[in-house]
Amino acid sequence: MAAARVAVFGAGSIGCFVGGAWQAAGVPVIFIGRARIAGEIHENGLDLTDYAGWHAHLAPDEVDFVCEPERLGEADIIAVCVKSGATADAAREIAEHARDGALVVSFQNGVSNVDVLELQLGRRFEVARGMVRFNVVQLGPGHFHKAVAGELYAEDLPRTRTLAAQVAGGPAELQLSDDMVALAWGKLLINLNNAVSALSGCTLAEELSERDYRRVFAASMREGLRLLDRAGIRPAQVGPVPPRLLPKLIGAPNWLFRNLFAKKWKIDAKARSSMADDLSAGRKTEVDYLNGELVGLAEKLGTDAPVNRAIVRLVHDAEAGARPLGPAELRKAALGG
Repeated sequence: MAAARVAVFGAGSIGCFVGGAWQAAGVPVIFIGRARIAGEIHENGLDLTDYAGWHAHLAPDEVDFVCEPERLGEADIIAVCVKSGATADAAREIAEHARDGALVVSFQNGVSNVDVLELQLGRRFEVARGMVRFNVVQLGPGHFHKAVAGELYAEDLPRTRTLAAQVAGGPAELQLSDDMVALAWGKLLINLNNAVSALSGCTLAEELSERDYRRVFAASMREGLRLLDRAGIRPAQVGPVPPRLLPKLIGAPNWLFRNLFAKKWKIDAKARSSMADDLSAGRKTEVDYLNGELVGLAEKLGTDAPVNRAIVRLVHDAEAGARPLGPAELRKAALGG
């Protein structure tokens, strides 16, 4: 049986790394993304590296990178990697160009994107949740680097099982789960640090070395956990530490944090949050789909989420040009003290 053809729709940093790693494992991949990245890859090919020393290179003529969504019609599996704000547009393109019955997997931040895809595609396509538990940075033209340990997750379905077997053992191996909603909420709690990192203007390692930054991250998580409790949602453990212990450990003194957390969560010096990259590039961030998701949940529950609401406001200020904030500045702005 011929291998299923995958289209990576929204091939930016995550999409290029995942699709490239899958192609290196023998999966036929079509990359659909921006003209800038297409130009870089057509000239340089696709270079892939990770924090553990893995490396693969795909020559320019080996990478099928296009900008036209019409190529979606050739795919059996569509990996959606667009930013959350573009999900509705992506769904319309899939509905117009993809073949009926294709499997559409959302490898996006947040918890609401699958609902958007289901609303527009559910009758004609199989829609599934996915999750990316690592960070990818672009180090140069066509060079994408996995800078944090972690795997991909997807719903346990016949086609995802086949794909998981094909890419097993690689840096973008696929783990399968029957409870992706709980994993999505667990990942969202960790992704609350994206905003803190972006507001700091630092790399992840630099930001996490400062306790005041971590205190803001921990406070946003505690607030999120209280809201999830009230809503009857149990977030899954994503990573080496259970969700309920994370805020205490993240806000701990530096010596304890370094010894109990930083050593387990492998983060190299190149890692930056995707939100920091968006701010640097002048793009709209995904804060409304991360911290803002908790603000929206609080409103549904008839309560408030003051810490996450403040962080959303600060990120929107940064989108408008506000400068990065130092550790004590951010703690005061987000926590009021």
